[in-house]
Amino acid sequence: MITVNAPDRQRLIVERLALRDRLSVAELAELTGCSEMTIRRDLELLEGRGALRRVHGGAVRIALSAADLPYGMRELTRFDAKERIAKAAADSLLAGESVILDTGSTIAAVARAIAGLTLTVTPLSLHSLFPLVLGEGITVMLPGGRVRPGELSIVGDLTEAAFAGFWYDTFIVGCCGITAEHGVTAVDLDDVRVKQAALRAARRTIVVATAEKLGRVTLARLCPVSEVDLLITDAAETAETVTTLREAGISVLCV
Repeated sequence: MITVNAPDRQRLIVERLALRDRLSVAELAELTGCSEMTIRRDLELLEGRGALRRVHGGAVRIALSAADLPYGMRELTRFDAKERIAKAAADSLLAGESVILDTGSTIAAVARAIAGLTLTVTPLSLHSLFPLVLGEGITVMLPGGRVRPGELSIVGDLTEAAFAGFWYDTFIVGCCGITAEHGVTAVDLDDVRVKQAALRAARRTIVVATAEKLGRVTLARLCPVSEVDLLITDAAETAETVTTLREAGISVLCV
């Protein structure tokens, strides 16, 4: 398999490493059709983003749960699925809407997808901010607060207070897990408090989640599924988790 484009090549490296504990430089060079020198540069870059750990002759997977993977690794996994989900989320918005964008790699894909629309957007992450400021029709409203390293999410009392007195049309939420019983869940408690403030300020809530998030439960509950207006996912229409969520009353769009 030949991967010419550097981002595609790096995504392939991360995806293959997710399936194995260790890969050698020689194996990756053969897989991608690139030189070993190019692979070593890729591994150095990916290590700097927290996506893997370099060892002599190759790289090893970072031993974390899926919910705790660093942003640099999550950004490079399930890329095509996130792009499809993001397009569907963009298509669900009307011109002129006011939108809150949550944090995470799927949300960053949504930010790229909506950059050409006419919207007022409050991003909760600097990862989402960068593509938004390039969109000619986007009016960006930033909350205050402090920035978490790595995730680049904006958190704290100032961030939560930023939603007082405002009423947004839509909050597009990323999550670490969603089940009919436990609702929408996340990992970081500071992020959850900000998300809950955003929920209170929005008329409509759209959750975007790749298939592996369905049926998963993580540390902190964000909201019950009764507060979700639409879930957009790449899970199959026939998946048991999709059926269970629909039976709980949530509208699910599979893309």
